[in-house]
Amino acid sequence: MLKHLLLLCCLFVAGVRAQDTGPAKNDPSVPKDRDTILRIQIFLDKHLYGPGKLDGAVGEFTYKAVVNYNYAHGFKDIYNWARIQEAAEAEVPVVYAAFKIQPVLVKYVTTELPEDYEKASAYPYMAYRSMLELIAERFHTDESFVAVLNPKKDLSALKPGDIVVVPNVKSFRIEDIKPMQGFKADPALSARTIVVDTTERMAAVYDDKEVMLAAFPITPGKPQFIPVGTWKVQSMVTTPTFRYDKQFLEEGVRGEEAFQIPPGPNSPIGVIWCGLSKSGIGLHGTAQPRTIGRTRSAGCVRFANWDAIRLPTLIRPGTRVIVR
Repeated sequence: MLKHLLLLCCLFVAGVRAQDTGPAKNDPSVPKDRDTILRIQIFLDKHLYGPGKLDGAVGEFTYKAVVNYNYAHGFKDIYNWARIQEAAEAEVPVVYAAFKIQPVLVKYVTTELPEDYEKASAYPYMAYRSMLELIAERFHTDESFVAVLNPKKDLSALKPGDIVVVPNVKSFRIEDIKPMQGFKADPALSARTIVVDTTERMAAVYDDKEVMLAAFPITPGKPQFIPVGTWKVQSMVTTPTFRYDKQFLEEGVRGEEAFQIPPGPNSPIGVIWCGLSKSGIGLHGTAQPRTIGRTRSAGCVRFANWDAIRLPTLIRPGTRVIVR
């Protein structure tokens, strides 16, 4: 059964690397205009097949999301974009939304928060450093794409009452995350398996019948620290604090100097921690969602915060974790 499961994991990333010249890239059905691509990205995000940041561009993770969705739904032509485009047009008729900034969001922004972690450790909360950063993460995108959608707006001076054009996706609401919320084992969710493919930089969730339920882009650990093997999720908690130990992150050896980083979306481990049975290793969020899949962490597995916060709806303590 395990061998079969790993074969399934291999299938969901077959032929969809960024440099791929295979069926997906050459398929004339792959759309070219921004709005159509964004609509497909929003559709895939909604169905838990993460395309990475929403930007209206066909990149590596959008390719993989198309393949994942088609494969998970039993379609043999896994490169078929036309089917997903048709479904997206029905489910996502409106691609953009107008977002009005509410006063409650101001408390989640600290413009003077230092980039340096030692200095930041003196603050009570690892907030967003700008309202633009908050809005970008809230709508599963990055600051650059928000700027593209709002060319005439001064995004450096956003304030409550301002209206910003954003992707029409279900928002990541930082204000709804309960502090220090733990998640217990669940008969159905704990019986699932999450396969972390560190080469393809994807994590896929399967049910107990080996049906793929979701797949998200991830940033794996450095090669020398990747905990290849089979583990279990032992704990899950929101808004964790983080012991920032530079020596441990760089060398894998616990250092004498460390700083306790407070919780918040700009914490190095984001807004949720899923600790594994491998000591010191976890699945977690990130302070830099635009770098998911493109830079390496120490030994853990990073998700964009908007994907990481969905993990408790998919897995729970007891879930098997295969790192390969």
